[in-house]
This record gives sequence, structure tokens and C-alpha cells, in this order.
Amino acid sequence: MRKPDAKPAITQAMIDAYDQYTHLTLDRRRFMEQLTRLAGSGAAAAAIAPLLAANSAQAAVVADNDPRVKGEDISYPAGSGEMKGYLVKPADKAGKLGTVIVVHENRGLNPHIRDVARRVALEGFVALAPDFLSPLGGTPTDEDKARDMFAKLDPAQTIADGVATVAFLKSDKDGNGKVGAIGFCWGGGTVNMLAINAPDLSAGVAYYGMQPKAADMSKIKAALLLHYGGLDERINAGIDAFKKELDAAHVEYTVYVYEGANHAFNNDTSAARYDKKAADLAWGRTIAFLKQKLA
Repeated sequence: MRKPDAKPAITQAMIDAYDQYTHLTLDRRRFMEQLTRLAGSGAAAAAIAPLLAANSAQAAVVADNDPRVKGEDISYPAGSGEMKGYLVKPADKAGKLGTVIVVHENRGLNPHIRDVARRVALEGFVALAPDFLSPLGGTPTDEDKARDMFAKLDPAQTIADGVATVAFLKSDKDGNGKVGAIGFCWGGGTVNMLAINAPDLSAGVAYYGMQPKAADMSKIKAALLLHYGGLDERINAGIDAFKKELDAAHVEYTVYVYEGANHAFNNDTSAARYDKKAADLAWGRTIAFLKQKLA
């Protein structure tokens, strides 16, 4: 008897369909219909769907009880009233540290982003992962519900909350007054907008983030590091225009495109889209950049 495949074959078309679904242009029913056509059967589609999605049960790179870091859930004043967040610091910190905002994807402040914040803290920074769904009650445990909530956010309020987060970290007692930000997907786009609206931001790292409109590009004071997946046609369509606008505004920036990598290539809880080679290279560049700009 033929043994079943241990792992179903996942094509680029399936990954593209999932990207459409997770960015609000395709609903769940139509996504599963499209995936069924691509996979050949409903059973195959049911097996593939979890591999495309992020798995919150995936083991963290840095456990939440790792003795090398100290993390706590906090609340702080923001443009919308009060923001919730996850604040992490190295347990053996010495002297004042650079501070980094870690901005989540369109799944909210989930276990993966908390893990990323701990990774940042291990590199010698004060890290704060805000919950930008705070105005709507905070991130729910159901990530599909969290995704749907992003359409209800007021963009102006989100920016105000981000600017308030910069101000909060700038005054952190363990910080050196320099603030950077790193964001993924929705968070990458938020970092780009934060660079325009927060003059106190020293450095911004956007992973596959939507590019902002040209207006007010000259307001950017932060140095930018921009990471893109080579297969991410939806986001990459805006790279050339963004570079032209940054050049015209004399903004310091660096762009890296990782060939063969998909949107969300850094998210190691998504089996189908995670690209370890690209993620490791981008992470090394990110930490070196932040250490240089926030020293």
C-alpha cells in the first residue's frame, strides 16, 4: 500500500491565494473554494490550509520564562486613551539601552510577536510590542477575528498611538532616549507611517510593509531599512516609486529584496511561507542596523 505523503505539496498559487485571504480581499469561503481547486480535493485543501496559516502553538525561539529576559504586560497613555503592550528587557542589562518598538502583523499582539520582542531584548535593547488593537479591546485569541478587527481601526488614531508609543519609550528609565521600530506586514506599513509622523524616531525597519503615499515624505528623520520577499508581487509593486520618493526627500535608507522568499518570510510559525535563509540574513542586518542607529 502506498503511504500518504507526510507533507502536502504547496504551490505558489496557493500561497498567493492565502495572501489575498489574509489581506481582506478574499473571504474564508472563497479562499477554501480556490484552495480546493488548486489542491484537487477538499481533503487536500483541508490538510494544506493549516500549513499556510501561522501556528501559534509553534515553539518560541525565546521562551516566555527565559531567565535572560524580563517581560511584563503593561498599559501606557496613548492617542486613543490607553495602550496595552508587552515590555521586555535584558535581565543583565548594564547602562542605558536603545529602545525598540516591535509592531505586529495583522493578527495583533500574538505569541509570535511576543517571541520576536524577546529576541530583540536578547540583543541588548528595551523592546516594547504594543497592541494596536487596544482601542477595540485588545487582541483576541482567535487570530481570524483579530484580522477582521483591523478594518475597524481609525488610521489617524493608529498613527497617534504609534507616536505616543515612541514618546513613552523615549522616556523609559532604562532607555538611552533613542527609539527604533521594527514591523512586519501590517506592522511594516505602520513603521513607514511612523517614520513620517514621529520626528523622534531614530530608525525604522519595515519587513514587507506597504509603502506610504508620497505626501510628507520629507518629514522622515529616521534612517530606514526595508526588507522585501522576492515573490511578494503585491507589496513589491510599490518599491520603485517609494525609492524615488525617498531619494527626492534625501532620506537615508537601504532596500533588500530576498529572491525566492514570500511575503511573511520571517514568520517562523508559518510552515509554508517561512524562509529560514532569508529570515536569518534579514535579522542579522536588522540587529546590526539597530545597534548602529540606537547606540
